[in-house]
Amino acid sequence: MKQIAIYGKGGIGKSTVASNLSLALAGKGHRVMQVGCDPKRDSTRTLTGGRLIPTVLETFRDRLRLGQDEYSITLEEIVHRGAGGVLCVESGGPEPGVGCAGRGVLTAIQILRDLRAFETYDLDVVIYDVLGDVVCGGFAQPIRAGFARNIYLVCSGEFMSLYAANNIAKAIARLAQQGGSVLTGVICNSRGKPDFERAVLGEFAVRLGTELVGFIPRSDDILTVEAQGRTVMEAAPRCAAAGAFRELAGQVLAGSVDDGPPRVDDGPPRGQGAAAAGGVGRAGAAPTPLELEELEALYRGLLPGTGAGG
Repeated sequence: MKQIAIYGKGGIGKSTVASNLSLALAGKGHRVMQVGCDPKRDSTRTLTGGRLIPTVLETFRDRLRLGQDEYSITLEEIVHRGAGGVLCVESGGPEPGVGCAGRGVLTAIQILRDLRAFETYDLDVVIYDVLGDVVCGGFAQPIRAGFARNIYLVCSGEFMSLYAANNIAKAIARLAQQGGSVLTGVICNSRGKPDFERAVLGEFAVRLGTELVGFIPRSDDILTVEAQGRTVMEAAPRCAAAGAFRELAGQVLAGSVDDGPPRVDDGPPRGQGAAAAGGVGRAGAAPTPLELEELEALYRGLLPGTGAGG
């Protein structure tokens, strides 16, 4: 079983990537579960026809009010079948103004483990769609506890998306030895400047010690179908974006490590990428995050009209 966490700056399109990737993997015959790790519980909305499903935590709270524990919950109450047979779960969060949302993510994942959801459904792939660029506490739990062995960073060509991704890479580097999670790739969700984005994210990925494994083109089809509560994989399977998600699914299957004790290296020297490390960046390297000055220099050097980007 491959366990994958999708991280990135808030609003960068992680749920779009996660949901379409889930459906693309299911289309290749794999049994897939997507776990939304966000109190807004909207990660799986486009897999369920726009419906917001009941969350693990709200179901758990209902049981506690009745004096029952988590083992009184049935999987059918918290696991919902979506488009293409993808199994959808939303962790949910605490009641407004009470508790820690990150801790809620940890509790929800642990309940899935305790109820043996992964074994019951005989899953091939589990995708965790994690809130924003928060990497502390419960939001870092997929990394800290090794729940997700493979971390993918979603970025665009905007500087702040790289800044957020670089911070997440720092967390992965700190926690990799503890939980066994590794940085497996960078995914571009394009904002419409493909040449620049390919250049800057390709170089950024190499400097981190990994690869740019997917490029999702900016697409009006995505905007249109998401307003209908659907993915392009379901509603516009012949569009360019859907083709890009199918290519991404192939890259994820080829490059992600299976659950179990993965090899975690120190990573290649700064400035050398996966090729220099014999491809380890795809299958087991801890990342080599950049210092802020290095990140700024990389970005400025590839801007159109300046440096290497001229």
